[in-house]
Amino acid sequence: MTSLESARELLREFPVADGHNDLPWALREQVRYDLDARDVAADQSAHLHTDIPRLRQGGVGAQYWSVYVRTDSPDPVAATLEQIDCVRQLLARHPGDLRPALTAADMEAARGEGRIASLMGAEGGHSIANSLGTLRGLYGLGVRYLTLTHNDNVDWADSATDEPRAGGLTAFGREVVREMNRVGMLVDLSHVAATTMRDALDTSTAPVVFSHSSARAVCDHPRNIPDDVLERLAAGGGVAMVTFVPKFVLQAAVDWTAAADENMRAHGFHHLDTTAEAMKVHRAFEERRPRPVATVATVADHLDHMREVAGIDHLGIGGDYDGTAFTPDGLDDVSGYPNLLAELLERGWSKADLAKLTWKNAVRVLGAAEDVARGLQATRSPSNATIDSLDG
Repeated sequence: MTSLESARELLREFPVADGHNDLPWALREQVRYDLDARDVAADQSAHLHTDIPRLRQGGVGAQYWSVYVRTDSPDPVAATLEQIDCVRQLLARHPGDLRPALTAADMEAARGEGRIASLMGAEGGHSIANSLGTLRGLYGLGVRYLTLTHNDNVDWADSATDEPRAGGLTAFGREVVREMNRVGMLVDLSHVAATTMRDALDTSTAPVVFSHSSARAVCDHPRNIPDDVLERLAAGGGVAMVTFVPKFVLQAAVDWTAAADENMRAHGFHHLDTTAEAMKVHRAFEERRPRPVATVATVADHLDHMREVAGIDHLGIGGDYDGTAFTPDGLDDVSGYPNLLAELLERGWSKADLAKLTWKNAVRVLGAAEDVARGLQATRSPSNATIDSLDG
C-alpha cells in the first residue's frame, strides 16, 4: 500500500477536522449568497477551493466555517449575522452531507453518520462591537470560537499586523476572554499579536486554539506562533492548527506577498479581494514577477517543528481555503489533505499521530472548553461589563 493509499484509509476512520474555511465569505463576495449560482453539491473548482465532492475526496469530517467580515464593515454585527445565515442555508440545502454541530459530541455523532460536522468561528473581535451581550448572542447562534482580532486592532486587543496600541489585551479584552470561557466559546489566537497571545494565555482558564497559524521559527511572519507560545499552549491543553497560506509558511513568499499586496492597493483593490477582477490584477503581477511556490513539504516542515515544540497532542489543521488567493502545490483545494498525510507518513509520523492531528485533538479541545464552561456557569453570572467601565 502506498503512503497516499494509507492516508486515505486513515481518513476514513479519523477524518480531518479543519479549523478554518472562508467559503461563506467567498459566497458573499462572488454571488451575494446566491447558492444556486455556486451550488456546492457540484464541482465548483472554477470558482472556489471548496465544494462537497472535494470535501469528500479530501477526507474532511468536520469544518469550522468562518463567519468572517471585514474590519471596515459599516455594521460588522449585521454582516456577521448574514454570514451565519449563509452557513445555515448551506446546512439546510445539504442535510445528507453537512450536519450542524455545536459540541464535541455532535462532531463524533457526525463522524458516525458519515456526515461533515459543521461548526462556526467568528474571525475578529470587531464582530462583537465591544459588547459581551453580542458575544453571547453569537454563541447562541452557534459560533464556537472567536478570533480575538483579524488584521487590524480592535479597541481591546492588538493584532499581529497592526501597530501596537493596547500592548496585548486591555482590561475589557481580558473580560472578553473570561466570558468566552464561561459560555464555552474557544479563544482563537490566530491573527493576534504575540503580546495578545501571552495575555490571553495568562487569562484563559480553558484551552485556547490557533485556528489557522503556523510556526514563526520556520517562517518569520507575525501571523505565526512563537515557540514560547507553542510551549504555553501545550501546557494549557490547547491546539495549534497549521495553515497552508504560502505567505505564512514559506519565507520567500513573505517579500513577494508584500509587493503583490501593494500592487493590489495601487489598482484600487483591497489586498484580500479574491473577486474575478481582483484576481486578474493578481495574475498580471504574477506574470511579471513569478511567485515563490510552497509545497506539501513546506507545510510538513511546520508540523515537524510544531510537534517537536508543542507535542503531537496539540496540533491540528486549519487550511484557510477560500480565504487565500494562493495555495501550496499539492494542497490546491480541500481535496488535498491526503497528500499532506502521505508526506507525514513518509517522514515517520505514525497513524496514531495522524489520528490526533486530523481529528482527536480538535474534538478534545472543544470538549475541554465545554467542561470548563460547565464549572464556571455554576459559580459565575454573565458579565455585563462594558469597555467604558473597564478601560475608561
